[in-house]
Amino acid sequence: MKQSCMEKNPRLGKVGGQAVIEGVMMRSGEHLAVSVRSGDGSIQTKTSTFVSARQKHKILGFPIIRGVVAFIESLRMSFSTLNDAANLLGLEEDESKFEKWLKKKFGKSALDVLMPVAMVIGVALALVLFIFLPSWVASLVSRLVGTDIGLWNSVIEGVLKILIFVGYMVLISLMPDIRRTFEYHGAEHKSIFCYEKGEELTVENVKKQGRFHPRCGTSFMFVMLLIGILIGFLIPFENAFLRTACKILLLPLTVGVGFEFLMYAGKHDNVLVRILSAPGLWMQRITTREPDDSQMEVAIASLKAAMPEEFPSEETAKSTEEHPEPAESPEAEAGNGKGGKNPFSPADPTAT
Repeated sequence: MKQSCMEKNPRLGKVGGQAVIEGVMMRSGEHLAVSVRSGDGSIQTKTSTFVSARQKHKILGFPIIRGVVAFIESLRMSFSTLNDAANLLGLEEDESKFEKWLKKKFGKSALDVLMPVAMVIGVALALVLFIFLPSWVASLVSRLVGTDIGLWNSVIEGVLKILIFVGYMVLISLMPDIRRTFEYHGAEHKSIFCYEKGEELTVENVKKQGRFHPRCGTSFMFVMLLIGILIGFLIPFENAFLRTACKILLLPLTVGVGFEFLMYAGKHDNVLVRILSAPGLWMQRITTREPDDSQMEVAIASLKAAMPEEFPSEETAKSTEEHPEPAESPEAEAGNGKGGKNPFSPADPTAT
């Protein structure tokens, strides 16, 4: 029987991340770290902990359901991570009159108010572009042809979704700030690959790694698009509004199935996984760029900060040397999870 990648390499799936403004977020188990390159050239890092609702409530850890929970938590985490990166960069120090008015009226900074609004607008725009518009175009084609196009309805919708997604990513990649974020995205992937291969986390070693990762959120988006096409075959309505309503209702199923596939893809390497992962990996040629040395240093700092047990800070290491922990018996080690047990829960597959 063929072993899974996780059985061969216990480091796989232990850490995931996300590119942010002038930096990288990394997460391993309950540990989360955001590192950015500040204006003076130094690396600023903020660490925190995050406990998934799946660990608190057993039912939320069931297949499909856990994917929906992970997706919602990823959105929340992305929002807080971007906010942390902005604070580390000091983007709120120079306040405009509008920002002062927001603080006076709402008691919050501009980022605290505008980012949730931007997220709501973004979700609404995504629903229009990726669900309603393709359904409307497909129904329009059906009317022009003058006959029921049947299963072709879903095919047309799927092709349009992919074209819109690719076109959007290509356009925003032309923006200088987005391009730099894509470079940090590449640094994130390369540093994770370096860790997964068990190599020392240095710029030289990270530079040798590839920048296309199978657990990337880009791959997750493509998997969702492909699953959406299959689910579209099951919707009997041609009316754009009815099809949109059905797809929104079925969106949790789409997200859940996509999550399960990426969980599987992150731990296995076979022909099916390579074929289904290929579109997402191709797309990463757009969403990742080759980083420079300074960007890789930021990614390395974030990864180490997110894994304090494996990469203790100098202060922690010094304290440990001065006050070593008492030796434990083999029985105690077995009880506290040492002696081979992975102390980290796998990172969410959509994190990278």
